[in-house]
Amino acid sequence: MDVTQYPELSSHELIAHGCYIVSVILFMLGIMRLSKVRTARSGNLMAASAMLLAVIGQFIELSKGELVLPFIIVGLLVGGSIGGYLAIARKMTEMPELVALFNGFGGLASTFVSLAMYAHLYHGVPEGESLTALAGAPGMSSVNAMSLMLAIIVGNITFTGSIVAYGKLSDKWGWEIKIAGRKLNQPIVLPGRHAINSALLLGSLILAALVTWSVGGGVSVLLVILICAATLVLGFGLVLAIGGGDMPVVISLLNSYSGVAAAMAGFALNSPVLIVSGSMVGAAGLILTQIMCKAMNRSLSNVLFGGFGDTGTGGGGGGGEYTNVRSSDAESAAMMFADAQSLIVVPGYGMAVAQAQHAVRELGDAMSKRGCLVRYAVHPVAGRMPGHMNVLLAEANVPYDLLVEMEDINKDFKDTDVVLVIGANDVVNPVALTDPESPIYGMPILNVIEARAVYTIKRSLNPGFAGIKNELFEAPNNEMIYGDAKKVVEDLVTALAEV
Repeated sequence: MDVTQYPELSSHELIAHGCYIVSVILFMLGIMRLSKVRTARSGNLMAASAMLLAVIGQFIELSKGELVLPFIIVGLLVGGSIGGYLAIARKMTEMPELVALFNGFGGLASTFVSLAMYAHLYHGVPEGESLTALAGAPGMSSVNAMSLMLAIIVGNITFTGSIVAYGKLSDKWGWEIKIAGRKLNQPIVLPGRHAINSALLLGSLILAALVTWSVGGGVSVLLVILICAATLVLGFGLVLAIGGGDMPVVISLLNSYSGVAAAMAGFALNSPVLIVSGSMVGAAGLILTQIMCKAMNRSLSNVLFGGFGDTGTGGGGGGGEYTNVRSSDAESAAMMFADAQSLIVVPGYGMAVAQAQHAVRELGDAMSKRGCLVRYAVHPVAGRMPGHMNVLLAEANVPYDLLVEMEDINKDFKDTDVVLVIGANDVVNPVALTDPESPIYGMPILNVIEARAVYTIKRSLNPGFAGIKNELFEAPNNEMIYGDAKKVVEDLVTALAEV
């Protein structure tokens, strides 16, 4: 091979490329470690370090070897301060909406990078020259040009879609803001939404093609503005019609979108590290989306265009009033717990709201000391984001090997003495197995109703995200314990110590 055909890299380019190689390796290792709760924290640190190296490498390459420290320091201080504040100021119960917000910022960053490159390319270009007319420019080709436009489109959709997802997940926004007479956390179905969304997407792609291959100058700038406006509205419209119950799927999908937008920006910039990291995030998000859909026994198209999560069915939970619900208290339940040889805890969003994970761990420890087999049944879509319950239980130092996936533990419920359900609703509702007319029919659930005794902790009989009555509450082997989950579990631990 004739190596003379390749230009010699300068020292600063070698340093920059070295940063990119190490960054890509750290990204891969970080994502691999994120697959397990035990290693997730170190994986997150690896991924953050990879991003830092990528940023430094980019500055070194662009500055022609002169490390522009003021720009790096200012960027790190501003971005780090905002990110740090958001992470510290948010409660654990607000992590889902924070993740949605970060997805949106990722998409917006790709849009800004692409718009900056577009502005740079068109600075002083005569009227009539398209992006591909600049193919003679260093590193510019039709692939770069179209990738630039796709980064703008996907980035904008990700941004506004994530903002809507944030609102739907927010305890304040979701329940207080109304659009077209419906609360934001409900599916808001606007007339002709499919036609509108299709027209916006198709129109944006056509305009992008025109900018890439046909028009230039002032007309091109106008078309780019129209593309931005259309795709921002499109992102809003796509997520608006999805209910709060589908947010775990939507978050993972938006995460994938943010990765795709970054990869497209990488192609536009000829940045290998951005291409690789964006592709990995996009692929991981798609895989996670598929896992979430499988857990709900629904297709992605059904999630995007269906109506699960519709809480607008009326009083009584949308399936009639409760007529035969038995209730108990912590002291009475402790008598049953004291004699139990096996206990399965089913965590749900109510545990997150009450911040009861540490009390739950104390209960598990107390039961284990009595010789009881304690396990935790984690449904893939419990909570408001993928892995929500795993994160909370890991924070409370619950041993990871005690967390059991739904498909592995469902067969054990019928041989379990006591099941404690903490704030979960739709993921334990037997109607998913019995009523073809139910919006959650066919969705795999935790078969807690098969246990010898079930205690369900909830503040009230209000419905879950699906907005339907939970038949478990009226089951003969179930007793409700009303109250704040943390307080109830603490009282249960205290009462158990006195038995």
